[in-house]
Amino acid sequence: MKKLTILERNWVLYDVGNSAFVMLTSTIIPIYFKNLAEGAGVSAGTSTAYFSYASSLVTVLVMILGPLLGAAADGKRCKKGIFAGCMAVGVLGCALLAVPSGWFAFLGVYVLAKTGYQGSLIFYDSMLGDVTEEGRMDQVSAHGYAWGYIGSCVPFVASILLILNAGALGIGSVKATMLAFLMNAVWWGCMSVPLLKSYRQRLAAEADGGEGTLKSLGRTLGEIRKNPRVFWFLLAFFFYIDGVYTIIDLATSYGKDMGISDTSLMLALLLTQVVAFPCSILFGTLAKKLESGKLIRISILGYLGIVLFALQLDKAWEFWFLAVCVAVFQGGIQALSRSYFTRIIPSEKAAEYFGFYDIFGKGAAFMGTLLVGAASQITGSSRNGVGLLAILFLAGFFLFRKADRA
Repeated sequence: MKKLTILERNWVLYDVGNSAFVMLTSTIIPIYFKNLAEGAGVSAGTSTAYFSYASSLVTVLVMILGPLLGAAADGKRCKKGIFAGCMAVGVLGCALLAVPSGWFAFLGVYVLAKTGYQGSLIFYDSMLGDVTEEGRMDQVSAHGYAWGYIGSCVPFVASILLILNAGALGIGSVKATMLAFLMNAVWWGCMSVPLLKSYRQRLAAEADGGEGTLKSLGRTLGEIRKNPRVFWFLLAFFFYIDGVYTIIDLATSYGKDMGISDTSLMLALLLTQVVAFPCSILFGTLAKKLESGKLIRISILGYLGIVLFALQLDKAWEFWFLAVCVAVFQGGIQALSRSYFTRIIPSEKAAEYFGFYDIFGKGAAFMGTLLVGAASQITGSSRNGVGLLAILFLAGFFLFRKADRA
């Protein structure tokens, strides 16, 4: 592959920035929240359930707003403006996590920050067709996830060092964690600037005001129903990516419930980022020789194996092993799904289509986190909820086969 262009690099940099927040949501935020809740007398199973419900609320909000904002962005050529607004909400929310509060208020700010983050990704993902050529989509998409993984390690390592040395610095672990939230917010904001400066929306759909936006959504839904490849892909994506994002959201909470120490959890997730970097690049390279659809199916089966192994997890080394396994497939399945979808949709309506992509994708995590949360609260064990994720990956595998053959 040729070197990335300046615009492609700036697009990749946003992944480097927002991935710092993803690391927080996978490690420090759930640990900090569970410690806050525990200090207030909330049980482990109940706190995991509340964290799951908060993640589900975020996905509902994005499911409602995503397609509407996407249609407006395509029709009015304001994709960059809406993207900037969502990004600003996410960055501000991340910074506000540093404000001292109780566990419930902290959860509310987390919902705000994550809603902004997920909203920004609708428009970021839809920019792929504007920043690169069709023949480079798999590779550029893979570079986005790859550099996002490795780049996010910079603020994450700084955050871990700050928290682990809080006592020596005389600031305490709580204050150190708050400073970490601020540091990651600044990192996210700074890495967003190059894309905001250089991106220009090339294609736009016809729309005329709010009524035009709603009519455009109706037309797009009709187009999706009539296009079997897009229709079956979105159904498949709903199930398999639901499992992927549920694992990302709840891995740390699950590991903590299994008795894994906070330090082991954070270091294992750091290892995931490091291993995911070359694996994401590898999947992008393999896509030039193998069908991206085949690589996606392999990744789905890999995740099915991860879920089955997680059911008996009770040792730190097993969590570390799972972290490596997740790293092998995580970047590939996300990057190739994004580029696969970009190829099969009308490029002039990319933001609108990616609004639906987000509903069936990250929005679908509503079901996974809700299932895990409910099962954890009812049975008192998060292990029971994790087992249900195997069904999601099996459904996703068979539906994707149908889409790939359409």
